[in-house]
Amino acid sequence: MLPNLLRHPWMDEDIEAFREQVRRYIEGELAPQLDGWRRQGYIPQKVWAQFAEMGYLLPEMPEVFGGAGANLAYQLVVQDELTKAEIPAITAVHSIATHYILDYGTPEQKQRWLPKLVSGEMIAGIAMSEPGCGSDLQAISTKARLEGDHYVINGAKTFITNGYVAGLIVLASRTGDKGSRGISLIVLETENLPGYSVSKRLEKLGQHASDTAELAFDNVRVPAHHLLGGEAGHGFKQLMSQLPYERMLIAVPAVAAIERAVALTVEYTQQRKAFGQALYELQNTRFKLAECATTAHIARSFVNDCIQRLLNGELDDSAAYMAKWWCTEQQCKVIDECLQLFGGYGYVTEYPIARMYADARVQRIYGGANEIMKELVARKLGQA
Repeated sequence: MLPNLLRHPWMDEDIEAFREQVRRYIEGELAPQLDGWRRQGYIPQKVWAQFAEMGYLLPEMPEVFGGAGANLAYQLVVQDELTKAEIPAITAVHSIATHYILDYGTPEQKQRWLPKLVSGEMIAGIAMSEPGCGSDLQAISTKARLEGDHYVINGAKTFITNGYVAGLIVLASRTGDKGSRGISLIVLETENLPGYSVSKRLEKLGQHASDTAELAFDNVRVPAHHLLGGEAGHGFKQLMSQLPYERMLIAVPAVAAIERAVALTVEYTQQRKAFGQALYELQNTRFKLAECATTAHIARSFVNDCIQRLLNGELDDSAAYMAKWWCTEQQCKVIDECLQLFGGYGYVTEYPIARMYADARVQRIYGGANEIMKELVARKLGQA
């Protein structure tokens, strides 16, 4: 069997008790409904409001806003357990958007939005990618023009996680000239907002329970005091400063998926017979699983170290980039190897390994494509 998450100093008794509580809740309340959510293409907001009542949605938020004041490891544990249940990264995006408001919002903005985000009354999305640009955020063209005490917004966004259910959108928009200095973050309350629309819910290869949408902005008027932080031109810097935590919100689920794939495949190959014996008794099967288990061990060790450094305030950008690209590459590679050992059943979506294969592919794309991650690592190397 795989080591039990490879014990690490940040895994104290409190966080392990929290993990067990989250696991039981997911198994009892969320997992039984997952097939229905996949068919409808989204998870309703009320589900996350109930999740929040248990203290699992944003445990890392300060108590003054309704959170538990826990460290970031608690949110990463939630993502770990959701991944093992095949529930996509809806709450991860919600957490990222909420952290923008916590870290950069004015006191009035924090008081207005954070309690609703912590309680699950609002689910948040982040609108960055556009039809004409993906990872190149400096090329965004959605414009927010200041008219009196309002911004008037025109443009379009695509690949927006939570776009369909979001009651709050953190929008990256152009308030100034070309380049990073002309970008600002503006917070939109989407309910009954004139000119704002979900133009399309996208049909995806995987992660079918996660809604991903195209958004349209047609002369959307937003109060100027919804400019995050109250000063224009800081959006790009705000986005970039959260990267270590955001990358861990991708790397941790990647490792969880690797571990689950190996566990599922060991179980299957021990039960499945071929040529008069269990598949597990064939040398090729055993060697492949040994390789996959070793990858899982290395990935978990690396990610545990990154989490500790994140909690200590010492996680550098390069390590976070490495964790994102390498763990997601290994996720796709290991799941592919495991699926092969299932034979034809691995291609049937009734089996978790098939769904995991489809769900994994986007991990190498969103949160900054892996090619971008490697380029950023290489830049740091050149500066050494």
